[in-house]
Amino acid sequence: MLESLITSKTRLRLLIKFFVNSQNHSHLRGLADEFGESTNAIRKELNNLTGAGILIKHSDKNKIEYQANIRHPFYTNIRDIIRKYLGLDMLLEQILERMGEVEQVVLTGDIARGSDTGTIDVLVTGANLNDDYINYLTNRLEQLIERKVVFTLATGRISSGGLILFDREAGI
Repeated sequence: MLESLITSKTRLRLLIKFFVNSQNHSHLRGLADEFGESTNAIRKELNNLTGAGILIKHSDKNKIEYQANIRHPFYTNIRDIIRKYLGLDMLLEQILERMGEVEQVVLTGDIARGSDTGTIDVLVTGANLNDDYINYLTNRLEQLIERKVVFTLATGRISSGGLILFDREAGI
């Protein structure tokens, strides 16, 4: 659906890269390698997004790094649209609905790094998690968001290693 609004596949991939996780940053050549596209196509979109103030750039040694401009007035709107496009809002809602005493929901893998490979790796931590519900939830989510979902359940809290979508203790 978002593809009909944002017709440039490169622009959409860049928005996913930088807005799924505001900590993501990259440089032109790295993006070209990751996307398998020419540096000219990537440069054009980076210039457009930087010119609009949606992305910011800064020098790191001899490379120019880009990342989302979290001070842009539309930052949260764009982030929410991208997360909705990826199905992360439905994913979180479904997990919290009947999973049990969820402490954290953390995205790991490619999606946390801003790469939409079609697979979403999710770590759910908490006590007394509903193991039976996870199989049903996996199938339901895969149908709803049209992506493969891989769940990992754990009992202890994690402090790093992914994008935290929910954290009961931190109030996120």
